[in-house]
Amino acid sequence: MIRYTSCPICKSDAIAPKLKATDHTVSKEEFSIWHCNNCTARFTQDVPAQDDIGGYYASADYISHSDTKEGIINNLYHLVRKRTLASKRKLVMRETGISKGAILDIGCGTGAFLNTIQHAGWTITGLEPDAAARVKAVELYGINPLEPQKLFELVPASYNAITMWHVLEHVHQLHEYVRQIETLLTEKGKLFIAVPNYTSKDAAAYGENWAAYDVPRHLYHFSPQSMEELLKIYNLKLITCKPMWFDSFYVSMLSEKNKNGKGNIFKAVINGFLSNLKALGNTKKCSSVIYVIGK
Repeated sequence: MIRYTSCPICKSDAIAPKLKATDHTVSKEEFSIWHCNNCTARFTQDVPAQDDIGGYYASADYISHSDTKEGIINNLYHLVRKRTLASKRKLVMRETGISKGAILDIGCGTGAFLNTIQHAGWTITGLEPDAAARVKAVELYGINPLEPQKLFELVPASYNAITMWHVLEHVHQLHEYVRQIETLLTEKGKLFIAVPNYTSKDAAAYGENWAAYDVPRHLYHFSPQSMEELLKIYNLKLITCKPMWFDSFYVSMLSEKNKNGKGNIFKAVINGFLSNLKALGNTKKCSSVIYVIGK
């Protein structure tokens, strides 16, 4: 168990409990979420250590590992995934300014995004901690992801793009990862980090039931300010923020299920729409944000 005495993002000791959230996916345990008054990050307190957290991912509903289509929410996820995969590919190509290059996807799951960008001519490398997901990537796409510790054995300055699609919030070795990622990027390379945003309107609407808190798997809960604070430590520069419009609906559906065990799709759609409406003039208010980062 990890007990933080300072903020895991900025190391400030100006931290205090903020709310409690339940692990609705696996254990039904309650975890405390703390807030940093310095960088505004939130983090899950008393989380399992890296070697002990595997059991909290042991669920057939954990879609990034199982690729499941069970249930209406997961079916809807798959319906929009083809479009979101294409939009991610286009974003990488647009922001890097190249049509082909070398890309590293950290936390690649079953390999769907790597498969998409490989077909566009990119040279791919994937890292994935879950053994079952690595096997599934081979079965589905013929992609053979590496185990995560291989990150620290890769050749410096060898990647035009590095992507972390809803991954950074899971990483125990947060600072070690960001430090190493900076060394792996080429001089003009770009880093793409997508994470939930607890300052969004849907997060406020659902409070402790907001599904993107996803305790204890989500170790950190980023605000845009806290993400920028983290990047500054490693001399990385935030270039732009991009919205993930579908996430507000998906997260709201899961949040409704957290509230009463069944969910109300109509209310979820309304809350997802209102959240996106709030973010129209300010991407940093989106339910999930893609941070495009350079050196």
